[in-house]
Amino acid sequence: MKPKVIRISTVPLSLHLLLQGQLKMLAETYEVLAVSSSGEELHKVAEREGVRTCAIPMERHIAPLKDLIALIRLIILFHKEKPQIVHSLTPKAGLLAMMAARICRVPIRIHTFTGLVFPSTTGWKQQLLIATDKLTCACATYLNPEGKGVRRDLERFHITSRALHLIGNGNINGIDLAYFDRTPEVMRQAEIYRRNPCFTFCFVGRLVRDKGINELVSAFVRLQQEFTNCRLCLVGDFEAELDPVTPETAEHIHKHPAIKFMGWQEDIRPFLAAADAFVFPSYREGFPNVILQAGAMGLPCIVTNINGCNEIIENGKNGIIIPPHDSEYLYRTMCGFLSSPRLVEQLASAARPQIVQKYDRRTLWEALRKVYQEQISNLTK
Repeated sequence: MKPKVIRISTVPLSLHLLLQGQLKMLAETYEVLAVSSSGEELHKVAEREGVRTCAIPMERHIAPLKDLIALIRLIILFHKEKPQIVHSLTPKAGLLAMMAARICRVPIRIHTFTGLVFPSTTGWKQQLLIATDKLTCACATYLNPEGKGVRRDLERFHITSRALHLIGNGNINGIDLAYFDRTPEVMRQAEIYRRNPCFTFCFVGRLVRDKGINELVSAFVRLQQEFTNCRLCLVGDFEAELDPVTPETAEHIHKHPAIKFMGWQEDIRPFLAAADAFVFPSYREGFPNVILQAGAMGLPCIVTNINGCNEIIENGKNGIIIPPHDSEYLYRTMCGFLSSPRLVEQLASAARPQIVQKYDRRTLWEALRKVYQEQISNLTK
């Protein structure tokens, strides 16, 4: 009988996007159950990965009563399934799953820390977030920060004194280098969006304040007044209830003739292939997949000096690193891309090789498989 592994995230989109192919790979060796809140993406995970799924409602924000109900449901599920491993992803799922797994005496309890919220907050909210992360660590048996920057923050804020294990060179799932490539089919699709001789900056992600969208739109509107042959392509959706952009930013996105709002897209490759540069001025990240994807598609990147981004991008080699929250610096850097084609060409030439060397998905999967095997072997010692 195969050992049983439960993988859990707060929302199904995380399982669908962040763990693509990984659950199917694990199912070769383990019986895998994927758990998250309900949603269309959870059904897609079941079909694509060939694993069982279970929907348990969980809230991303603080909701004491709903959190308690979710905890009880997880305890019931773990008691019924009796897994050898529970491996959680995202903050709320991590807290609830690690608590439930400890109560049920699941022997191997792994939590992967992605983008941390508390370093960018203050006051009572920061203290509450620190306390919940400390509780997550106390309940887990194996702690996995997805990048060196995340590990540094966990150590700097004294979240735990226990070992923090990086898997491979970091990231949750690595990059599928065959999929994220400029294949003939992708390039044919890209021609639909390509506007020569227009220079296209591309952003992919949630259109929210924390991703630096206000700064990006402000910098671009100013830039476009000087360089009329440029445009900005935004791929992603708004989250007006959780983290809205300013009304001025929203108006520019919908009305500015050089800003192309594409909404949510299942396949982002044509948009990356149609672009000349990728811009990602986020305030906080863990280890952003989209930077790996843009790099694999050969795009030079402008990123902020935050966790993950400053690990993937080497300043002046495969991209440019700028300060977060700085629209002026972003504007000047984008100006530099437009006025120096040679710089863009030089950065682009190093973009894909950097990703190939360090973040091949097959390498990370093998490292994860080894972690699981070692943890299970330790149970019998």
